[in-house]
Amino acid sequence: MIVKALLDDLEELHTITKSCANYMIKNAIFQWNDSYPSKQVLQEDIELQQIWKLTHKATIVGIIVLTEIEDKEYAGVKWLTKNDKNLYIHRLAVHPNFQGKGYAQKLMDFAENFASKNSYKSIRLDTYSKNKRNQKFYKKRKYKKLGSIYFPNQSEFPFFCYEKVLNV
Repeated sequence: MIVKALLDDLEELHTITKSCANYMIKNAIFQWNDSYPSKQVLQEDIELQQIWKLTHKATIVGIIVLTEIEDKEYAGVKWLTKNDKNLYIHRLAVHPNFQGKGYAQKLMDFAENFASKNSYKSIRLDTYSKNKRNQKFYKKRKYKKLGSIYFPNQSEFPFFCYEKVLNV
């Protein structure tokens, strides 16, 4: 089941993102680190009602942020659609103990259905340039790779931006 996360979920959400960060670091993927995503960022996601949780047998196994807020880092990206009614995905995470079971696909299916039902023109996101698994995941879902952006607090390497056009 996928529902909006609540403040009561904050510790569990943070545990998921920390576990994912540690898992990626162990696999030489420096997309997330000790300071990102922080508990404060997750709390803001909850307060803005833009973070969703996927539960399995009363355990939160994954999260996804769906927002209309465009990060300033995206300013120079040549998107496929105009900046009007676009949905941005951030912090897609599935706890490492539950990876490989289709939960990331479920979260993305949810996001794409949510975007279609709410008449968004496109879905935009970014992923770390060294995370080949994520790049393959988004390509398979028909997201088009566009420009690169940088998050210097996370990595010296770029993050690739992707967009999937839905309702034009």
